[in-house]
Amino acid sequence: MYQIDNQSRQAVYEQIVRQVEKYVLTGVLNSGDKLPSVRSMSIELNVNPNTVQRAYTELERSGVIVTAPGRGAFVSENGVSALKERRTSMYFADLKRLVAELMLCRVEKDRLITIINDQYTEDEEND
Repeated sequence: MYQIDNQSRQAVYEQIVRQVEKYVLTGVLNSGDKLPSVRSMSIELNVNPNTVQRAYTELERSGVIVTAPGRGAFVSENGVSALKERRTSMYFADLKRLVAELMLCRVEKDRLITIINDQYTEDEEND
């Protein structure tokens, strides 16, 4: 289920974080679901257990998972909402900067709106 790209410039722990976040957002992992133990994931991915622990610590800090000593790591009740909120605010900040850059290039507002509408239409057709 989890895979590491050793050729990626992204740190291994970040790859683990992004994959868990993706699985939570897409419903592969739901509230209360247990994640693999640090040891089993480190064996599965052939990485140092400290790397997996770092990923789990990051996920817990951001509210996506909770850990129970002796029981393991679980997707938190608010995991999806915490993740959506954090990502949305991050992407909106990126979008604002991008729109500002496009305005400097004198891209018309109607063209941006058309691109956004087209993307939503394309996504709805693929659902």
